[in-house]
Amino acid sequence: MKTIRLTMAQALLRYFRAQEIEIDGVRQPILAGMFAIFGHGNVAGLGEALADVADDFPTYRAQNEQAMAHAAVAFAKAHHRRRILGCTTSVGPGATNMITAAAVAHVNRLPLLLLPGDIFANRRPDPVLQQIESFQDATLSANDCFKPVSRLWDRITRPDQILASLPQAMRVLTDPVECGPVTLCLPQDVQTEAFDYPESFFEKRLHHWRRPAPDATELNRAVAALRAAKAPLIIAGGGVKYSEAGAALAQLAESHGIPVTETQAGKGTLPWNHPLQMGGIGVTGTTAANDLARNADCILAIGTRLQDFTTGSHYLWATGTQLIQLNTASFDAVKQNALPLVADARAGIQSLQTALAGWKVPAAWTAKATEGAKAWNAAVDARTSPKASAANALPSDAQVLGAVNRSAAPEDIMINAAGGMPGELHKLWRAHRPEGYHLEYGYSCMGYEIAGGLGIKLAHPDRRVIVFVGDGSYLMMNSEIVSSVMMGAKLDIVITDNSGFGCINRLQQACGGRPFNNLFEDVKRVRDVKIDFAAHARAMGAIAEKVTSIADLEAALERAKKNDRTSVIVIDTDPLDSTPDGGAWWDVPVPEVSTRGQVDAARAQYEKALTGQK
Repeated sequence: MKTIRLTMAQALLRYFRAQEIEIDGVRQPILAGMFAIFGHGNVAGLGEALADVADDFPTYRAQNEQAMAHAAVAFAKAHHRRRILGCTTSVGPGATNMITAAAVAHVNRLPLLLLPGDIFANRRPDPVLQQIESFQDATLSANDCFKPVSRLWDRITRPDQILASLPQAMRVLTDPVECGPVTLCLPQDVQTEAFDYPESFFEKRLHHWRRPAPDATELNRAVAALRAAKAPLIIAGGGVKYSEAGAALAQLAESHGIPVTETQAGKGTLPWNHPLQMGGIGVTGTTAANDLARNADCILAIGTRLQDFTTGSHYLWATGTQLIQLNTASFDAVKQNALPLVADARAGIQSLQTALAGWKVPAAWTAKATEGAKAWNAAVDARTSPKASAANALPSDAQVLGAVNRSAAPEDIMINAAGGMPGELHKLWRAHRPEGYHLEYGYSCMGYEIAGGLGIKLAHPDRRVIVFVGDGSYLMMNSEIVSSVMMGAKLDIVITDNSGFGCINRLQQACGGRPFNNLFEDVKRVRDVKIDFAAHARAMGAIAEKVTSIADLEAALERAKKNDRTSVIVIDTDPLDSTPDGGAWWDVPVPEVSTRGQVDAARAQYEKALTGQK
């Protein structure tokens, strides 16, 4: 057996760089590069190994560990889980900064390779700088915090252990069911230790994305339920995008006349103007979609976890509605007592299409759907018009997104994650293509937006990436503006400044609460603060300006298109204005006992709503 002597860090990189996948007939490395912030826990080991291969394997210097992991998550999502970026940090705070991003990837079922440095395996210099000492278990380090948010977690305490560990890591990163964060903790001494590795371990390997077909019995049951339905409805989730099943879904809907609704992760699977596209469903859904959901007798949910925003906290559809869950993961397929149809989304849709030959939804149901979609699109036109809220002192989020939507080309990619804008986008944004709508709403992580935009731009450098970010999220995480400027990864960023956490302020009042600690004006303070976001962005190298009207915003967006680097546009928005149309109930408990009549009234409404919850 031929061997080659390498350090563990060198061997780890050589193995991952040999893993390939075929996309559109072209073989590409699965690992497209590495984000790295170096410290004493990784600079001498993995850092030196990365420097050795810098000519043909990119290493990106980020500004914040959480942000670079967010960028890696967005990169994987933009590639429909087919390609990934790795992230390496030092021990201690550098490592634990990535835990939030690991949770984002875990919730959204996205591949993420995390390589945090770790304490010494030999323990001779313990306790080392940044080491957390457990009084009960000497084997613990800060990296054990990754266990709940990792699909695979391992600590490499000998250099030869990667011979068993790395193939398992690739299994998880490329498996449609197990897909999620892989955390390999790398003790700083073991990174530098050498071993005689078999050369065969580093041979190129071509992976493929597994597409399990449905079980015949499950398929027959699902087909029987659909054929018996008079008012069926499809919910398209993120799994439809990951499976690249948009064309198959369109064929299924058109052949049988089934209207289609979409989750945040699934939005854009059908273009916004498709006659059977009803738009978003659930708490942030459209009137067209939710009206159909309330009256549907059979719902085919494809590639969705059915989280509470989708189901209206198990309130939206009737108790007797038959639910079919087409999902590659049996964990999801059995939720809510559904008929499970465990399969890849595209394979499952195609099997349904064949088995349903000759069957058609009653024409009246399809007609009701298409009329509802027309009415909703008229409502979107009105809501997003520059004149929609002329009486307001400040523009609404709906007006802002309308202006950006009109400025965007079909191939542009829009990203957002948290605050009030996701609800407006789910209802009102007009997506032309599946990858053009990028919402992180599984974890709804504030701070994902700009970092995620960077990851998307790295995945699609030839496409315009538009980032919506509220002032609250911007203050939490804005550092990757610097990275985008340094890398030449141009972003067009729109900051909507409502002077605080406007979304939660609205929810607070909807629950009977008084405005408290959300908007800056309701925060206990010594002095007022008004942040100059444009000046701040300019200080990080971006081209930035503030506008005061929708007309000015539209003009600024056109200027941004022509700029040679990341551009930031700031606009003040109304913190109280949100789209009242559409939507469904959301279970947010209200106190049973209060000194405020408004809370008592909200509690009474809450208890009434609970009676309809399944």
